[in-house]
Amino acid sequence: MTINCDVAVLGGGTGGYVAAIRAAQLGKEVVIIEQDKLGGTCLHRGCIPSKALLRSAEVYATVKESAAFGVETAGATLVFPKVQERKEQVVQQLHQGVQYLMRKNKITVLKGTGRVIGPSIFSPKSGSIAVELEDGEMETVVSGNLIIATGSRPRQLPGLEPDGQYIMSSDEALTMDALPASIIIVGGGVIGVEWASMLNDFGVEVTIVEAAPRLLPAEDPDVSKELQRLLSARGVKILTSCELLTDSYGKDEEGIQIDIRQGEETQTLSAVKLLVSVGRQANVENIGLENTDIRVVNGFIAVNADYQTHEPHIYAIGDCIGGVQLAHAASHEGIAAVHHLSGEQAHHTPDHMIPRCVYTRPETASVGLTEEQAKQAGREIKVGKFPFQAIGKSLVYGSKDGFVKVIADRESNDILGVHMIGTHVTDLISEAALAQLLDATPWEVGQLAYPHPTLSEILGEAMQAVDGKAIGI
Repeated sequence: MTINCDVAVLGGGTGGYVAAIRAAQLGKEVVIIEQDKLGGTCLHRGCIPSKALLRSAEVYATVKESAAFGVETAGATLVFPKVQERKEQVVQQLHQGVQYLMRKNKITVLKGTGRVIGPSIFSPKSGSIAVELEDGEMETVVSGNLIIATGSRPRQLPGLEPDGQYIMSSDEALTMDALPASIIIVGGGVIGVEWASMLNDFGVEVTIVEAAPRLLPAEDPDVSKELQRLLSARGVKILTSCELLTDSYGKDEEGIQIDIRQGEETQTLSAVKLLVSVGRQANVENIGLENTDIRVVNGFIAVNADYQTHEPHIYAIGDCIGGVQLAHAASHEGIAAVHHLSGEQAHHTPDHMIPRCVYTRPETASVGLTEEQAKQAGREIKVGKFPFQAIGKSLVYGSKDGFVKVIADRESNDILGVHMIGTHVTDLISEAALAQLLDATPWEVGQLAYPHPTLSEILGEAMQAVDGKAIGI
């Protein structure tokens, strides 16, 4: 059977289903092909389930510290199966919401594995996708345009592949039915530090092993330093500038052992489990790219500024093209691709202007250039920095750690970057991103009459601090 449509989307993750909805809103006949569940990694194996677990960890930590708020609790107990049950409830509710959106927008959903099989015999400018359905039947989808949104999966380390018992990626960690007494986390990037913060709050003994000199090596050094200080103060063991000696890996009834090298010294680490968190790789295999002129460079699908591949009627978005591997980036790219294929104006946001969030305790968030990047770009900069301990609402919350740092161009006064660490900063970063998008200056953002007492006041103070005019310190 052949299904004809205007736009086919290969992959039903966040980028894919958002692109499908926008195409339908523009009057297109849309087919979306997904081999697993709509919502993809973000909804089922990434953003949402991990944040649900992090929220439970935050609540547990708050309960244990409640005496500081004048609330005496006795016998607070973590029931991890119920934590997992709540996580699944959140995921299922959102999954049902995505399914509803498909029906509402009259999008045809095919559950199966899709492979591009080249141009249609009816038109060389259209594409054909062979879809093997769950029951083994085959469908052929012929579309005027195709959007590839196949996402990514956890990158593996040779010799340390997940085994379901001792070694985990983030996928396996999300389905643990019990917490280990101890864990080694290989990788101090975003996913690694989030798991470290969460498991530490749950009472697990955590060790982070990072090859770079600092945690979150892609973020501003001041934020990295502060997060490392705060995690260390909570008891997380952090080992940086480490070489992991994978050949030394061993396991027994008590857990795993592995050697690391720091400089000239070698030491053996032991734990019940090992979590490998060393980034993600694109899902570009077995989707029929060999039947096209699409190029794969360094493991990612190559696209132009409008997300077109080397086959102009085929677009690619999200993790499979590299860049900023974040759900909201994929959604933005999907919308831009749909507008472009529809002949409409597409808004493009440069990668460095996509907000980045880390959901540790405390959170970190950033947008724009780091101080190092700004200097490397040859910019003469000025910096404003303001601490949360000078913000009344932060003290009310009982969390005075962290700061907001603003980097601006000394000559043009343009905002080059904003970097935050502290309570609920992932909810504050959008204002900074909007200011940068609208080309506001620190002075302009600082003129807003921020409501008091709120956490948002810190952004106004940090903007004023760029020119030495902060009120609170």
